[in-house]
Amino acid sequence: MQKRRLQERPPAYAPDGSRVNVAPAHWEDLRQKDINAVCNLTLFTPVTPGQAMFRFLNEDVIIDIENCCLKRKSGDQWVVSEDPLLELVTVLYLINVDDIYPMGQDLVGVKDLKEAHFFQGPHALRTDPLLKRYGDDLEGFRQAAEFLAGKSKDMADAAYQLSPYPRVNLYFLLWQGDEEFSPQVSVLLDRPIERVLAADAIWALINRVTTALLEGAR
Repeated sequence: MQKRRLQERPPAYAPDGSRVNVAPAHWEDLRQKDINAVCNLTLFTPVTPGQAMFRFLNEDVIIDIENCCLKRKSGDQWVVSEDPLLELVTVLYLINVDDIYPMGQDLVGVKDLKEAHFFQGPHALRTDPLLKRYGDDLEGFRQAAEFLAGKSKDMADAAYQLSPYPRVNLYFLLWQGDEEFSPQVSVLLDRPIERVLAADAIWALINRVTTALLEGAR
């Protein structure tokens, strides 16, 4: 069952509802990059000339550029993992990264980004499932975040820094509801991320980590 879950994650969808796929042209662009130089910028670990390993939250993942896929460890073998959102954002991140960007100095919400207009209506962040699950369960939120190697932050009733990549952090802040106010969730990120990822890729990354928080509870 565990191996099956690693290989057969649910289909992922873009903000417009379409199925997520990584265009062959993106993989070809990535093949043109110097993988060692990219790893120096991102703290990914070179495995072979066509593979690099990174830490996604609490697990190691390999991006296999030659075979156009992600791989996760199952037993003593690396197996192909169907994780469309993570695959797409990882490819775009590695294509676009060209510098070492500061971390933890300028935290903003998506509405503070240059493409803030994107995160409205059907493209709003999908935080409702988090509120439904953890709005009245701070301890459950803490356990899920810590399971994903999150670092506690003094920013809300419960707040955690989660790292989908070694040099990319997302901050999930939860305020518990009471008789006067409904529970709230906010997501912050380092402003320089918009120099690497477009708004739809940022949406995808936040959505993927949100899913991990909900899966962590199970």
